[in-house]
Formats: sequence, C-alpha cells, structure tokens
Amino acid sequence: MKLVQKHIIQGTITVKTGLHIGGGKSSLDIGGLDAPVIKTAKGIPYIPGSSIKGKLRSLLGMKEGSSEPKTDSEPLRQLFGCSEKGKEEKTRAIFRDAYLDTEQFKTLNFNKDLLATEYTEEKYENVIDRVQGKAKNGGLRQMERVPADTVFLFEIILNQYDEDRENLLETLEKGIDLLNNDYLGGSGTRGYGQVKMEILSQKKLLNE
Repeated sequence: MKLVQKHIIQGTITVKTGLHIGGGKSSLDIGGLDAPVIKTAKGIPYIPGSSIKGKLRSLLGMKEGSSEPKTDSEPLRQLFGCSEKGKEEKTRAIFRDAYLDTEQFKTLNFNKDLLATEYTEEKYENVIDRVQGKAKNGGLRQMERVPADTVFLFEIILNQYDEDRENLLETLEKGIDLLNNDYLGGSGTRGYGQVKMEILSQKKLLNE
C-alpha cells in the first residue's frame, strides 16, 4: 500500500457536564480524592487519545451490531485497525491526546473556593442501601471532575492509502455524531461526561 494523503483534523471537545476520566486512586493520602481524574505531569487534566478512539470505535460498533473487532465492518477495521487473523488492517487514524485549553479556562471565572484543584471540581456521591433506603456506612465518595464549559483541543491524523475504497472521514464524522449524543469517560448514566466534539479545521498533506 502506498500512502497518498494525510488528513490533519483539529477541533474542540467542550465539556457540557462534569467529565471524569480516571487516573488512579489517591484516597490513601489524607484528604485525598477517592476517584481523581487523569492529569499531565503538570497537574492539568487531559483526555487520552486512547479514550477518544475506544469510545468512537465502541459506539460505531454498537451501531453496526458488532461487539468485537473481528466482526467490525471494513471501514471500522481500517479506521481503528484490526489484528484478527484473516481480517488484518493497518490503523488509518492516529488519535492524539486532547489537552485542556488553559487560556479558555481562565475566561470562565470559576469561584476558586469551589474548585478541588486549579482545573477540577469535586462531587460527593453516596451509595444507597436498597433495603434500609439510606446511605451505606462508608458509602460517601469524592469524585473529581473537569467542570462544565471547559474546552479540550484534539487532533486526529487520518492516513489514506491508494487501495482504500471507503470514505473513512465520513465514518469518523458519524462516530463523532454518536459521541455527541452519548457520553465520554465514567459515570455517564449518572449525568457525567456529556460533551460536544466539533471539527474546526481540516488540511491535507501529500499529493494524491
């Protein structure tokens, strides 16, 4: 296969309701959060490219009725890659980590007294005892979240080969539409993780 085109796709992921993508426990620390979000070495939340890729693939697979890569359609296997014997496909899409737009965050003017860290909030949740109808002992948890209106910047590189017959950009856009009507990260059925993923620019490298 010959690489004939690179599509550079850039845009934003705007958080509509608190976003939680876990980064390991810190509850062993005195006063630590039970469920912190993943952060860079500088302490700034980000969205791993693997989280974006995994969610888009999952949603597109569900739409097709496919539960594993070997039963995915050809466009999905090409877009996300497949290592199943007899159905091998080279991954066409590279999903970069999406980083928080710190300049945009400064314009939101959050009350710093209500934030857990410079860029996150905390939400307390209780586990309810169904029999007694009240909170279980030890059921109170502190969930760290990226607050609503925060913006992340994403980039996806879509490689196109001379043998490709499918419109993979169209498939990617369908996945984004599905994500915008679903959720990203954890606890989505409890209101977390509503996002708006939007492509703002596209450019091509190489000549066909």
